[in-house]
Amino acid sequence: MRESVIAERVCLIGHVSAKVFGLIGIMLVIPNAKMILNFGNVGETAMQLSMANGGVVDIIFGIIAVSIYACRVLGWRNWLGFLVPSVLISVGSELLGTSTGFPFGDYSYLSGLGYKIGGLVPFTIPLSWFYVGLSAYLIARSGLKVAEKPSLVRHIAAIAIGALLFTSWDFALEPAMSQTAFPFWYWETPGAFFGTPYQNYVGWFGTSALFMSVAALIWGNTPIKLWRSQLVLPLIVYLSNFTFAAGLSLGDGFIVPVSLGLILGVVPAVTLWLRSSTAPTSYVDGVETAASEVAVASLKVAVK
Repeated sequence: MRESVIAERVCLIGHVSAKVFGLIGIMLVIPNAKMILNFGNVGETAMQLSMANGGVVDIIFGIIAVSIYACRVLGWRNWLGFLVPSVLISVGSELLGTSTGFPFGDYSYLSGLGYKIGGLVPFTIPLSWFYVGLSAYLIARSGLKVAEKPSLVRHIAAIAIGALLFTSWDFALEPAMSQTAFPFWYWETPGAFFGTPYQNYVGWFGTSALFMSVAALIWGNTPIKLWRSQLVLPLIVYLSNFTFAAGLSLGDGFIVPVSLGLILGVVPAVTLWLRSSTAPTSYVDGVETAASEVAVASLKVAVK
């Protein structure tokens, strides 16, 4: 258990660090590329590697960190119960979108995000849908206390709010990834909302709500109660991904989309995190554990 926590934290640090270096690189280093290229072949190689693999490394760190976390905190069955529908449904939507324009609009991916599935969708895209989607959904479920007071209304509300948090990330992401100097995808016909079609956000909300709904059905009545301290990783993942996108978008003056994302995504996410339940904690081999769980374990040992 202790080893998995260490690996999880190392990958989380790698994920956040990659975001920071990526933001610095795109905003400061690339515009001043001549300084790097003055180092000859070494500088040129470093530039090529960072441009070609930076986004991939970032996302790989993210999915490993969240997967270890989910297996440790939720159990491997619940991890798979979210991973499989989120990846399959998102890649299906992305392939449909890049082929037909539905449900997001007419767009195409450029290079920089890794191997493209079917020559259309980078394999890293559905992975990012998984780990940001799970983070958003867990924050919504915990803030609404679905586990403590389960009801159909709370389940539906958690899916709707989780999808809203996820879609709000895209308000900051779209300008950064498609409208700035170094895009990762482009719109065949720029949309009315700062270059993005309104349809795109409907597609994001619908796709994320669909895979969250499927995951909720798979999880069923499994009690998934997370303390606030156990939601730190999902919150960091959500905020770091939003901050990276917001930094790039703000650098090009896209204040309105970022502000909308802050209002509809960041503020509710932090509020829901603060609303989640707290519990006295203890530590076993460096792993944070609910005090009640430690007491139960001790009682079992005593009985034996």
